[in-house]
Amino acid sequence: MDDEIPEDEPCEQCGLCCRIFGPGIAPTPANVYVWMEQGRTDILRWFVAFRENGSTPVRCTDLRPCDLGNVVVFEMRNPDTGDYVTVCPFLVRVAKERYLCGIHPVKPEMCCTYQPWVWGETYFNRCKSLKRKNPPKGLLDPGERNAFFCE
Repeated sequence: MDDEIPEDEPCEQCGLCCRIFGPGIAPTPANVYVWMEQGRTDILRWFVAFRENGSTPVRCTDLRPCDLGNVVVFEMRNPDTGDYVTVCPFLVRVAKERYLCGIHPVKPEMCCTYQPWVWGETYFNRCKSLKRKNPPKGLLDPGERNAFFCE
């Protein structure tokens, strides 16, 4: 992959937000449903679900689409140990300081809508793009569509 990032690309693809916030990724039932329909056990195996009627986590690979209505929350867990993960397992290093999402076309909604410039919600002052001297036009305007959003 090319190590150069286009000048108008607001995200520097440093992977910092995914390394720090990645373990807290919580997909929506719609995300999980899509993964089920696509047979994406490679993704599903990293998540557990907590149902309304119990506190024992259920592996998402063991769920059926009809079970999704009873899920209260999804959490990312190591499929081998059941422990919380320390970094998003889907983050792929493609260069010395460049990372990409390994499941970009079907990544969770919260990853698609993450906006590091929104004060009080998702603001992330360690974002390298926000520290640029001349950030690309619209970077700090959350109403403008850009590369932080899924296409």
